[in-house]
Amino acid sequence: MSAEPVKLHIDDTGGTGRPVVLIHGWPLAADSWSEQIGPLSDAGHRVIAYDRRGFGRSEKPQDGYDYDALADDLDQVIRSLDLQDVTLVGFSMGGGEVARYASRHGMDRIHSVVFAAAVPPYLMQSSDNPDGPLDEETFQGLRGSLEEDRESFFDEFTTGFFSVGEELTVSEEQRQEAVQMARQSDQHAALACMDAWAHTDFRSDLDAVTVPALVIHGDSDATVPFEGSGKRTHEALADSELALVNGAPHGLNVSHVTEFNAALIPFLAR
Repeated sequence: MSAEPVKLHIDDTGGTGRPVVLIHGWPLAADSWSEQIGPLSDAGHRVIAYDRRGFGRSEKPQDGYDYDALADDLDQVIRSLDLQDVTLVGFSMGGGEVARYASRHGMDRIHSVVFAAAVPPYLMQSSDNPDGPLDEETFQGLRGSLEEDRESFFDEFTTGFFSVGEELTVSEEQRQEAVQMARQSDQHAALACMDAWAHTDFRSDLDAVTVPALVIHGDSDATVPFEGSGKRTHEALADSELALVNGAPHGLNVSHVTEFNAALIPFLAR
């Protein structure tokens, strides 16, 4: 299902370098890429990061939170800036936009793609997806917690996002920055996107990814476990590299920024 175009907040470093579009995770915003924007720009790239509809500083309509509409929003960003030879970098939920964009809009404008701690190929466990790392009961518990007490949910979710076991791998200040981003989300958008990332099957979408791909994932990701997501995406993509970061949680682009950028920047030069 498509949706009416919305006004999206876009950060664009400008310049003539080959463009990189950064697609943030749930329930955050473009500012979650703060540790990548400078280094990518320094490496010669034009860096574009945008807030997903319903999140951050973008418009917050009451519809358009399925992946068809979200991929169309990504296409809107690419076409509005007339970007060519682009690398798409999708973090967590944003990896879904990358996969759905490939099948819905093709690869004509795309140079390469990156799936970072990303939700494809299919999170929800089912009879035809036994390796899905998320079961319906767990999901409904998470969704209910967000409905019931938004503040407590975001506090707990961001803690898990950046933790390995009981240990927080970022500073409390960095975690609070994530909480602040989450608070900018519209509640309807947060719940609808939760339904989308949990229940969307991207297995056939990955068949449309015909450009080089990089899969970056933390081996200690408790939010989107590697075995059921990044590992399977890497296996599904013939022309893909894998960067598995030792001891890294879900939010590894902040917690393990050195390792993350060291995997990303050389890949972008391909």
